[in-house]
Amino acid sequence: MTTAVTSKAAVLPGTLSLGLSRGATELREFFRQKENLIFTVSLPAILMLLLGTVYVHEVAQGQMFAASMIGAGIISTSFVGLGMSVVADREDGTLKRLRGTPMPFTSYFIGKIVLVFVSSLFEAVLLMIVAMVRFDVELPSSAGKWFTFGWVFVLGVISCSLIGVALSSIAKSTRNAAGVLNLPYIVLQFLSGVFISQAVLPESLRVTGSLFPLKWVCQGFRSVFALNDGYAVMEAAGSWELGKIALVLGAWTIGGLVLVSRTFKWSNTAS
Repeated sequence: MTTAVTSKAAVLPGTLSLGLSRGATELREFFRQKENLIFTVSLPAILMLLLGTVYVHEVAQGQMFAASMIGAGIISTSFVGLGMSVVADREDGTLKRLRGTPMPFTSYFIGKIVLVFVSSLFEAVLLMIVAMVRFDVELPSSAGKWFTFGWVFVLGVISCSLIGVALSSIAKSTRNAAGVLNLPYIVLQFLSGVFISQAVLPESLRVTGSLFPLKWVCQGFRSVFALNDGYAVMEAAGSWELGKIALVLGAWTIGGLVLVSRTFKWSNTAS
């Protein structure tokens, strides 16, 4: 009897397997809902077209603008999109039902991270295509540049996903979650060098923008898409500061884990 029970327990799915399975479910639901594709993924591309038509007048400008918009786009997906998704799961009772299953807390978040990574990558590719077609943007040609893109992408997505989940605990419903999550995101786009260079901002606003991940993600991507390293002088510090980018995003990743562990709620009535 003991052997049979032990054997049965041994074949139960592990945390990672459950998380990947949950991720596949999240992806199916996401791509099945057309409004998610239109508003979550397409909006940054539409903004790139509209704003780029006004601000971009030469290839160099297009390279820098596209890099910033790609950064803002994936942060929109990870911070705003994931935060809204968690609020919706809490509001419709999905989280409460999952809490009563053998699925551990960690597997739920592995599933969400799978969703965010795939949708963020999909969005980044879409923005690159738009940038190449509309603004003649050239993609990086060296392995080193793509390596930088990769680690900035990973750290940016993870850190901003965790912040979005932590902030989602403030929202009681999807109706007010839009304001809770979009307000800081919109403000930070102006403070982080997405639409205007940080170098022209007052010092107080520049320092404020530098406290959050968006500025560093966009700066990292600008280092990747810049036609040469001479464009680093346009940054507030006059250099790409890649080491500092890794340090800040890594710190926000650790801080995000702490915030999520202390603020996450399975339901709106949870203490």
